Amino acid sequence: MSQIEIHPGVTFPETLWKSEYHELFPNNLLSLLKELHQKFHLRRLGLLKDRRERQARYDAGELPSYLSSNSPAVEGDWRVSPIPQVLQRRRVEITGPVNSTKMVINMLSRNDSGHRADMAMLDFEDSMKPSFRNVLDGFKNVIGAVSGHLTYFSEQKNYNLNPNDKAYVMIRVRGLHLDESNMKINGEKISAGLFDLVVTFYHTARVYIQQGLCPKYYIPKCEHYLEARWWSDLFKELEHLMGLPSPTLRVTFLIETLPATFQVEEILYEIRLHAAGLNVGRWDKIFSDIKVLKNHPDRVLADRGSITMEKPWMENYAKRVIKICHDRGAFALGGMAAFTPGKTSAEREAQTKKVLDDKSREARMGHDGCWVSHPYFIGTALKAMSFDNQLQVKLNIDKYPDIMPKGSGPYTIKGLRTNIRVGIAYMYGWQIDLGCIALDNLMEDLATLEISRAQTWQWLKRGVILDDGTRVSKQLIAEVFNEEFERLLHEYQQEPHSFLEVEFKKARDEALAVYTADELQDFLTFENKEV
Repeated sequence: MSQIEIHPGVTFPETLWKSEYHELFPNNLLSLLKELHQKFHLRRLGLLKDRRERQARYDAGELPSYLSSNSPAVEGDWRVSPIPQVLQRRRVEITGPVNSTKMVINMLSRNDSGHRADMAMLDFEDSMKPSFRNVLDGFKNVIGAVSGHLTYFSEQKNYNLNPNDKAYVMIRVRGLHLDESNMKINGEKISAGLFDLVVTFYHTARVYIQQGLCPKYYIPKCEHYLEARWWSDLFKELEHLMGLPSPTLRVTFLIETLPATFQVEEILYEIRLHAAGLNVGRWDKIFSDIKVLKNHPDRVLADRGSITMEKPWMENYAKRVIKICHDRGAFALGGMAAFTPGKTSAEREAQTKKVLDDKSREARMGHDGCWVSHPYFIGTALKAMSFDNQLQVKLNIDKYPDIMPKGSGPYTIKGLRTNIRVGIAYMYGWQIDLGCIALDNLMEDLATLEISRAQTWQWLKRGVILDDGTRVSKQLIAEVFNEEFERLLHEYQQEPHSFLEVEFKKARDEALAVYTADELQDFLTFENKEV
């Protein structure tokens, strides 16, 4: 698709600009995007270069470690800015792709049992395929959600948002590593995260303020406190250029990379002006553990299904986040319950018990809230999180526990099959513009696909011997891919789709290629391709 210049030095896909999407980008917003890109672009590229250099050291045998303890972030007597009253209760947060109007309305509304999440995180990242049309539709949904005027009409049902009874809107932007290839400034791709932040903030900040609320964001994939400083400086400059005081927006960072777990206090210190809290992003954390330590033969992780928050290094990481957050006056949010409701009452009953057990354990640990991926489980999570928050809970634990992942079994053919099933089904969903898919009663998004991809790759490269004595090889992986392709094709036959077999074959082949590549690609969506 050809690009046109829509503002001095700013280009945009011509066809999309001539559709209704141009209304999203008044000249003031384009000027704002251009100025912020020019101020923060080179610094961001430097931070990404630092990431690559750190990973090269890890690949050569170095391990992540704690920083010196004599910095102001660790030794100083500081607290985050007082958290606004409207953000004092975050017991249950629900998340899903921001581009799906129907899903956004369902996330913000009460479920069939009358339960509603406190917060709804509208996601531009792991649960959304970042096609440019999806991103632009996401902007429109954010505007409608914040104003309360969002509607969706289908042949079966009309969906309307109740502006007086809806969850608090939050937005997760894309990570530092991602470009938005479809908007270029002076020929340079703009940062996807900056793009998401600035467009949504421009359209909603003053609406929030008029409502007596504040803009609320999630920042993913942070790896270093200097990256947190980049984001903090961006927040302040954005507020300044829009003539708003700091802090107008509030932010929760996901602590979901292995390097970040060693810099929790330093990261919180950098964002202390805007901080609302930190989140224990368990699924991306497992992916990061595998990716960062992929060349360490003694750190080969077990089946993904066996890596629970009860593993010592995972539990220590969560407790460290809770301790530091509460000591500094910030919230510590727990992880995701990734279930989708089973088809039978017995399945749903078993799932409900697992969710209740998981969320009750998080509550006992001291978390202030948690995530669910489906409205069905909101009531169960609320039952476990029976408080406004737990900022008063101060953990008397070592602030520097052992949080290094441990390599141990089980390594099973069942685990390998699960990884491969997820790969085929997810890549099929990717072809039809989906960034998350329901599979085997779980919501599989980019984070869980990345675990499956990285783990299979690592098991192959390390020649892991499965518990049944079979060595993981390209031949074994290809055989399992073919077997699971046939099973999935049969399971999906109920869908009225004439090209199902062709698309599943393509999904199988693409997933097999990335699972068995010579080098492990950093992220599946390393770049948002041009439309």
